[in-house]
Amino acid sequence: MALALSDVRILDLTQYEAGTSSTQALGWLGAQIVKVEPPGRGEPGRRLGAGNSVDSTYFITLNNNKRSLTLDLKSDEGREIFLKLVPNFDIVVENFTLGTMERLGIGYDTLKELHPQLIYCTVKGFGTTGPWAPTK
Repeated sequence: MALALSDVRILDLTQYEAGTSSTQALGWLGAQIVKVEPPGRGEPGRRLGAGNSVDSTYFITLNNNKRSLTLDLKSDEGREIFLKLVPNFDIVVENFTLGTMERLGIGYDTLKELHPQLIYCTVKGFGTTGPWAPTK
């Protein structure tokens, strides 16, 4: 029996719990998830409470149903690759500090122009408005 979201593809740019747990839940429903991580050490949660050579239990617990891709979104080449990937996905989920995606040149307006049917989700632990919105 196919799972409810087995035909859904998600680009996951989240880190830490608020974002990664939301995409993990979609993965439990069958979504195919590709987690985009920065080069080097990867997502910060990868080493949270762990040594330098192993992935933390925290990271594994929240990302065990995802594939991973290393991309430097701060570089022209990384952004170019990301923008080529977007049309192949149904959903982009991010939880960067407000304005980060726009500063990188891959914000909502850019992605929506590239892929009008794209579902763009911002998942913030402290919301997107109000006094706590800028909190990392």
